[in-house]
Amino acid sequence: MTGAGPAGVHRPALARCVAVPPDRFATLHWGRSPLLSRAADLAGPDGFTDLLTPADADELLSRRGLRTPFLRVAGDGRVLPAARYTGGGGAGAEITDQVLDERVLDLYAGGATLVLQGLHRNWPPLIDFTRELGLDLGQPLQVNAYLTPPGSQGFATHYDTHDVFVLQVDGRKHWRVHEPVLPEPLDRQPWGGHADEVSAVAQGPPVLDVVLEPGDALYLPRGYLHSARAQADSSLHLTVGVRALTRYALVEELLGLAATDRRLRATLPFGLDVADPGQLGPVLTETVDALRDWLRTADPARVAARLRDRAWPASRPAPIRPLAQAAAIDDLRPDSRIAARPGLRWRLEADGTDRVALRLPDRTINLPRWCAPALRAALAAGGCRVGDLPGLDDDADRLVLARRLLREAVAVPAPAPAARPAGTADREPELSATPPAASAW
Repeated sequence: MTGAGPAGVHRPALARCVAVPPDRFATLHWGRSPLLSRAADLAGPDGFTDLLTPADADELLSRRGLRTPFLRVAGDGRVLPAARYTGGGGAGAEITDQVLDERVLDLYAGGATLVLQGLHRNWPPLIDFTRELGLDLGQPLQVNAYLTPPGSQGFATHYDTHDVFVLQVDGRKHWRVHEPVLPEPLDRQPWGGHADEVSAVAQGPPVLDVVLEPGDALYLPRGYLHSARAQADSSLHLTVGVRALTRYALVEELLGLAATDRRLRATLPFGLDVADPGQLGPVLTETVDALRDWLRTADPARVAARLRDRAWPASRPAPIRPLAQAAAIDDLRPDSRIAARPGLRWRLEADGTDRVALRLPDRTINLPRWCAPALRAALAAGGCRVGDLPGLDDDADRLVLARRLLREAVAVPAPAPAARPAGTADREPELSATPPAASAW
């Protein structure tokens, strides 16, 4: 299994999670139906122990000073109060919500499931893997780890409001998956509002009744009911949550822009009884007509800008090393190379003046318009030698711009490209579905 689609498109992180080509996954499973992938059919290393192991989990629980909400504990089908496993941090750490390992031991030994949350932010192998998979999918992700004692079940049958990839790391876990009671639920539609329906459907035949072994993976679209129980040994699995935008998000942004239409801002008629359908009906018809007229004129660029502001901050770019980055700024020379910070979202826009705007997830950097060619070269895939930045008068200007990009954490120092063996011919680069390290959106 190579993870290559029909056009030679490679998605290596996705190939670790699904045992079908990306185009088949997108067509038959993405947002539609579950997919079980056995370890023998997946690409990449043997299993998922390069991402997290039980020993790694012990390290996080005992020596990393975790605080809430990076740990959640579930027992008897409910989430336990954090006060049962957190307390003071001791001298020099005057906090009250640090994870206490002895309390965690007591709960876990008593059958509770431990949920390490937000591992895409604090465990290096998962920081890197999540960024790579996020680029493969084009979506923001989150990662939790579930540690379940032998024979225990952390949560009753429920559904999630986001898609998940379940990656079984250690032990065996029995999963039962049922059809949704609410297909494609939104974040505002959690399973608790349908608890009776969930319970009833869970009594019927499942669409999947499987035991995940180490190295197996399971994809579940949002809304599918599921429950999982550890078998004879303890279980560790990773859940990668996909925080994808929905069409409803598009509707929300359209409605936000609709406030520019005076007809839709108009006050309702004097004396209208909004509780009377007979009185409300004609006004509703007029409002729907006005909204329909406005929607025909909606500007895709304005909608895209609003969705960008919502989507971009949901994913973090690759971490930088502040001390090493500061040293690189001091040591920068024309022969130095810089490249876009991996995973950073950016967009270069002209504003109709003599300035150019570099749009980033959290801010906008305005620069002289003549910097645009150099910006594109510096942020292109593979980066650029500082002395080769185009459109600038001399190396002094190039160093000023390069230092600015490094200081703003837009660019990072880059190694020299690998030398090509003598006698090899030039060739076109291989197509890749992974966006450039810093891509215009």
